[in-house]
Amino acid sequence: SLPMLQENVSLKAHNSFQLDARARWFADVASIAHVRGVLDDPRVAGLPLLVLGGGSNLLLTRDFSGVVLRMVSSGIAQVREEGAHVWVRAAAGENWHGLVLHCLVRGWFGLENLSLIPGTVGAAPIQNIGAYGVELESVFESLEALDLHTREVVTLDRAACKFGYRDSLFKRAGRDRYVILSVTLRLMREAVVNTSYRDLALELAAMGISQPTPQQVSDAVVSIRRRKLPDPAVIGNAGSFFKNPIVSRAALDKLLQVYSQVPQYPQANGSSKLAAAWLIDQCGWKGRSKGGAGVHDQQALVLVNRGTATGAEILALAREIQADVMRKFGVELEPEPVIL
Repeated sequence: SLPMLQENVSLKAHNSFQLDARARWFADVASIAHVRGVLDDPRVAGLPLLVLGGGSNLLLTRDFSGVVLRMVSSGIAQVREEGAHVWVRAAAGENWHGLVLHCLVRGWFGLENLSLIPGTVGAAPIQNIGAYGVELESVFESLEALDLHTREVVTLDRAACKFGYRDSLFKRAGRDRYVILSVTLRLMREAVVNTSYRDLALELAAMGISQPTPQQVSDAVVSIRRRKLPDPAVIGNAGSFFKNPIVSRAALDKLLQVYSQVPQYPQANGSSKLAAAWLIDQCGWKGRSKGGAGVHDQQALVLVNRGTATGAEILALAREIQADVMRKFGVELEPEPVIL
């Protein structure tokens, strides 16, 4: 049976900022047939489309005049194994952290550093999610998507997805073109852990663990995230609101002349990644509020809805922070969430 198209639906329960924007049309979709069924409905013909997973990377600044598809498909399966590797396919509607735990229990490793990242499996490639020294692309094999131009299901491999830092084809040329249906990952059957990230190494040391298992790496990541980031169920937020900016060697040298203590992480190509949270903190924004919108008091990278904020207020706050960081450091901050 086809999903019910609902009219004039509040999206408050479907975005982690808890913003009360409305969708003109809304449907829960669990399969390719569902997606096609909605798109073929004459009432939504030609209207813009928004695909929602967990809504944890979205800032709604207005009502949405098109059709919202919420992916609720489920299923995780091993599709292949060879040597030290196993290939695992997960439906787009699966919870990301649920997938991480599912794989850990079965001895499929490589996702533990990405524990507790909010959202769904289908949203993960759009953002090329990453944390604690690991990015999705390092374990990514391919994905299946409905191409809205041709209405055909296509398979896109890692190269086709054009991954970058918090970036992919789906944020650029492929924006609004694909509905991601499933993701296939290539994981390890041997417990090889990555503890290169400083905060993670320190957490494990504090736990008294010198030879961590993948499960212990996951536990450490979960405890750091719980401590650093507010729970969206308690206070509306979308995690880190800005990407850590990447600057050239010349720009970094110029900065260091004035701010010798600026935290920086050298990149393979000679550029450096700066800590956006430090830049924002230096501009005095941590813990401040403007109306119902605010900057989290523990983590300057997180913008929060203190209960009454509109998306427009959160966006205005973000713009002020961007302007201050540009004025003080000459560095441009780029928002991480999709802004609608």
